Amino acid sequence: MTLLSERLTRLSPSETLAMSQKSSELRAQGVDVINLSVGEPDFFTPDHIKAAARKAIDDNFSFYTPVSGFADLRGAIVDKLGRENGLTYDAAQIVVSNGAKQSVCNVLLSIVGQGDEVVVPAPYWVSYVEMVKLAEGTSVTVYAGIGQDFKITPAQLEAAITPRTKAFILCSPSNPTGSVYSRDELRGLAGVIARHPHITVISDEIYEHINYAGRHESIAQFEAIRDRTVVVNGVSKAYAMTGWRIGFIAAPLWIARAVDTLQGQYTSAPCAVAQKAAAAAFAGDQQCVEDMRLTFLRRRDLGLCLLGAIPDLKVNVPQGAFYLFPEVDAFFGRQAAGRTVRDAGELAMYLLETAHVATVGGTAFGAPTCLRLSYATSDELLARAIERIGEALARLR
Repeated sequence: MTLLSERLTRLSPSETLAMSQKSSELRAQGVDVINLSVGEPDFFTPDHIKAAARKAIDDNFSFYTPVSGFADLRGAIVDKLGRENGLTYDAAQIVVSNGAKQSVCNVLLSIVGQGDEVVVPAPYWVSYVEMVKLAEGTSVTVYAGIGQDFKITPAQLEAAITPRTKAFILCSPSNPTGSVYSRDELRGLAGVIARHPHITVISDEIYEHINYAGRHESIAQFEAIRDRTVVVNGVSKAYAMTGWRIGFIAAPLWIARAVDTLQGQYTSAPCAVAQKAAAAAFAGDQQCVEDMRLTFLRRRDLGLCLLGAIPDLKVNVPQGAFYLFPEVDAFFGRQAAGRTVRDAGELAMYLLETAHVATVGGTAFGAPTCLRLSYATSDELLARAIERIGEALARLR
């Protein structure tokens, strides 16, 4: 007999957090582990944002805020969406939450119930399918492999839709693949959704500014589905503010009101000081964002060059985020030091224990033949990590 709720027993632990924890444990034992498992920029929060936080403390912003966030922050988000994305919203359509992760979960909990289906393109971020479980819905995964640059087609989306489909989750730029949907590709997906008025789109755009393909394109730009699209974004990736926990939705008013009601009952608003810092991030000089993007681009190219020299690895060229997602099934069934690698999870563990490099097996992302590597680390550490990976893979026979 378990004393835990059935809801909790259905959830799986986050594989990305688990690998990061295992690497930390080895480090605590004195092992020189290079961690490529975590989805977190290695930069410090820009100084002008930290200055805004210090001012907020000095100005005594230490009380509860409106559940949806301070008016000035929501206004800064409205301005950002208009300026950068050509999208028009009112402040009432913005709800600020404790990170984009809570933003996605808030929307799912607000619109999905028992028996509802959510279409989730795979590879997917590990938490999407777990959040759908939490909402008592069912994930319908649609797989796109490396040959498709990990992007689904309109025909695949159409085939996955049923009368029970309640939502479609899209992540571009993508975690874990780094793939970016073009405007034409998004138009094709939007055309499918337009034919099914019972579906809400949840567009996770948290990696918007880590984009090497040019201007970011949002599926919310298409008028036919605009009133059924929720844009999710935040400050974690673009401004190196993961620990500040500020995300937001820009949504149809009925969804924004539902999320405000839900959030008001289980977390209320995010930290007041973090909100003031986020307002400064959105309204301030954006050169820091471009500087970080260019650094990530350099690291991407370095990682691609080094991985490309490893025999039997297949890797595409990601156009955004800070992940490489090589196909590694050529190594399945091979052995080294008395152990056999049977899947991507075992390969990730083999690399951690023998090469002392933390990665994440693709099974957690709905892509069991792949491995996720984050290049959100220094050039030196990235090069050393891939050198270790290459040596460890060469020992598998």
